[in-house]
Amino acid sequence: MEELVALCKRRGFIFQSNEIYGGLQGLYDFGPLGVELKNNIKQSWWASMVYDRDDIEGLDASILTHPEVLKYSGHEDTFSDPMVDCKSCGERFRADQVPDYCKEEDLTEPRQFNLMFKTNVGPIDDGTNFGYLRPETAQQIFTNFKNVIDSTSRTLPFGIAQIGKAFRNEITPRNFIFRVREFEQMELEYFVNPGSDDEWHDKWVELRLAWWDEQGVPKEKIKLLNVEGEELAHYSKRTVDLMYEFPHGLEELEGIANRTDFDLGSHSKNQEDLDIKAKVVKNSSSNAKLAIQEQDTQKWMIPFVIEPSAGVERAFLAILNEAYKVEELDEGKTRVLLSLKPHLAPVKAAVIPLKKNNKDLVDLAYKLKNKLQSMKLGRVVVENTGNIGKSYRKHDEIGTPICITVDFDSLEKNKVTIRDRDDMSQETLEIDQVSSFFQQKISG
Repeated sequence: MEELVALCKRRGFIFQSNEIYGGLQGLYDFGPLGVELKNNIKQSWWASMVYDRDDIEGLDASILTHPEVLKYSGHEDTFSDPMVDCKSCGERFRADQVPDYCKEEDLTEPRQFNLMFKTNVGPIDDGTNFGYLRPETAQQIFTNFKNVIDSTSRTLPFGIAQIGKAFRNEITPRNFIFRVREFEQMELEYFVNPGSDDEWHDKWVELRLAWWDEQGVPKEKIKLLNVEGEELAHYSKRTVDLMYEFPHGLEELEGIANRTDFDLGSHSKNQEDLDIKAKVVKNSSSNAKLAIQEQDTQKWMIPFVIEPSAGVERAFLAILNEAYKVEELDEGKTRVLLSLKPHLAPVKAAVIPLKKNNKDLVDLAYKLKNKLQSMKLGRVVVENTGNIGKSYRKHDEIGTPICITVDFDSLEKNKVTIRDRDDMSQETLEIDQVSSFFQQKISG
């Protein structure tokens, strides 16, 4: 973990937020390379959910959340953790995560700490006009269910996908970006006919494993954990957690839950008419029936929902961890390598003039860079340092798939040298062939 943290700061992936004032625990800022990798992860998830399928719509809902949404969802009653204080070390821990070095007699009795951030809404701060910063992106998907149905005429099965910020007042943020107070979720709510939910749950587990494999986190590195007993969320019939060996230990990478009809049922009016299977609180505030009419019987029915939910930061950390390598070279030298999948790489190609003070070489490098950049496959840069070796090492370390060297043969023979990041092999190509090579390398 220390090596990853050092790399992230040195190369501009991640910085401690508010560092010039001592930092704020549990908050991080994504730098020039970090924002590119983060966006690429999100784009890959969005493409796999919305563009590559014909049964999923997108949504971008508000962060500020009406209190009654989180009242009827159960968050106000359940979204808290029992915490204990250790009198010997002065630290605070979740009751089920107390480290071995704390003696039982040094621990206080568990106390409940609410994990939701509350904020005033409107000009008068008297405690009555308040909202929450959403603790998850899911609830706004459920409250928009009828809007999406009415505007798209979707029929079951179908899904609603959303990527967005969520906020949890973690008492003890830890392990770099793994557990933080402000984070992004990539969340899908996939609505199905009751009775088909078990089959769809299994399908989504396999689909998510395949997606992680495509991002460079191999299936064999992920263990499936069936959450049981008291660990199962109040809304869940069954949850499968995808567990990954992070640098700090085996932890949840993504959860895939069968939420039954709990959420739509909880937010619906006229609940007594809807044959809700889940145990829900009587709702006297909602003005919408979050149900779908069966075509054959015309009876109103609440779908079950399968929810694959992944954190962007955890995805970032797992992908970085898998890609990070230190390789031995000749003469006792080493190189740091990020073997990121090309579609995730923050910089897709670096164009390097052999001499930084040679105007003809530099001009040609920028011309080639602009041509590749116009293909809209990702960021392309000119690395005009005049030191080929150092340029190669830098781009190995940040995961750039290819480096393109512009030398005097480029001026005289219209050729460039392309170096591959992973095996360091080099080949010569006509400049006119570089675009198609680049397309193939990045898009496959």
